[in-house]
Amino acid sequence: MTSARRLLSSAPAFRQLFAATLASGAGTWLAVVALTVDVYDRTGSGRWVSALLIADFLPMIVIGLALGPLVDRLPRRTLLIGADLARLAVFCALPFADSAGAIVGLAAAAGVATAFFRPAVYAGLPNLVDEGDLPAANSLFQTAERLTVTLGPLAGGLVVAGSGPALGYAINAGSFAVSAALLTRIPAGRLQQGRAPSRGHWRDLVAGFSLLRTSRPLVAVVVVWSLVVLGHGFVNVAEVALAKVTFSAGDVGFGLLFAAFGVGLAVGSFAAAGVLARYGLGRVYPAVVAIQAIGVGAAAVAPSVWVALPLVVLFGLGNGVAVVANALLVQRGSPDELRGRAFTLAMSVNFAALGAGMVAAGPVLDALGARWCWAVAAALCGVAAVVAAGLLPRVERGLLVPAARPSD
Repeated sequence: MTSARRLLSSAPAFRQLFAATLASGAGTWLAVVALTVDVYDRTGSGRWVSALLIADFLPMIVIGLALGPLVDRLPRRTLLIGADLARLAVFCALPFADSAGAIVGLAAAAGVATAFFRPAVYAGLPNLVDEGDLPAANSLFQTAERLTVTLGPLAGGLVVAGSGPALGYAINAGSFAVSAALLTRIPAGRLQQGRAPSRGHWRDLVAGFSLLRTSRPLVAVVVVWSLVVLGHGFVNVAEVALAKVTFSAGDVGFGLLFAAFGVGLAVGSFAAAGVLARYGLGRVYPAVVAIQAIGVGAAAVAPSVWVALPLVVLFGLGNGVAVVANALLVQRGSPDELRGRAFTLAMSVNFAALGAGMVAAGPVLDALGARWCWAVAAALCGVAAVVAAGLLPRVERGLLVPAARPSD
């Protein structure tokens, strides 16, 4: 807690990014509930839910593979503000969408903006704090994001149940406006040490792929986390059916499951810096991946939503520590001039795995039900934990130390 207060007081640019993340994240996760319920209520189909979730992140795959160098060559602050304004426009338009197809199309447009936003944030974060504070900064930043996963879906379930999806869309549009305003207060250039010189777009792409191939930390993130998020695809698609059909808990139950996952994420993210400092990446990373397998597997056989909630918290806790470790692996496994494309490429591969899970989950959900989808996710996380235990000792020897940040 003392470290968090010191960071927020001594690093103004980091404080603005923290506040912007908190503002936009809460609205975004409220809107996730609104979007999912809107599409599911219109169609009653797991395949349409899969299409919605895939449309949100498919642009990340395409942009990461084809346009990742832009995150290093263009001003990162400009990318962040532009992405917020684009998503504001999308959620202003969503209340007027008259079909599930239109909703999916607008979700894809928001996904394009997010495909630039997320890697720009993670690539720029090491430049806002001192090197020694980087684990704590990632932990605090992820805690802010994860708190929004707790509060947003819970509010979303209540808002959608009481007023319908349109109000959720409007709240999210406002959150992006607040975020963009906060980001304008970060000094220009603070999110990067200097724009990377270009040797031509295709050569820049090749440089990113070369780093992804040769950096042990990046290899670990790509291999281990792709297995984990392949399982998360099954969880995400089946969650609404698990709440509304299996547990007969309605929209509020769906919000509760989301919120329980968010509680675990917030606790895990906040504790991650201390846990990693005490035990090291090599021991912690495989353990927290295994915790996810246990949590989601036990929730798959829970008799009610109330029994499932603490198990989903456990699932989220393991995820919360792991995402902080993932960010550190990429940040310390790549230099600043390549960090943007490193994040876009790693995220692209991870999201491709997530998409594959979602595509596979739709038919499984319709044929076998939500419990089987969550059981598949548990098995995949278990395999990922075994792989992580073999990779991480070698990965720790390939970590770099980021350069010190310029003073505010």
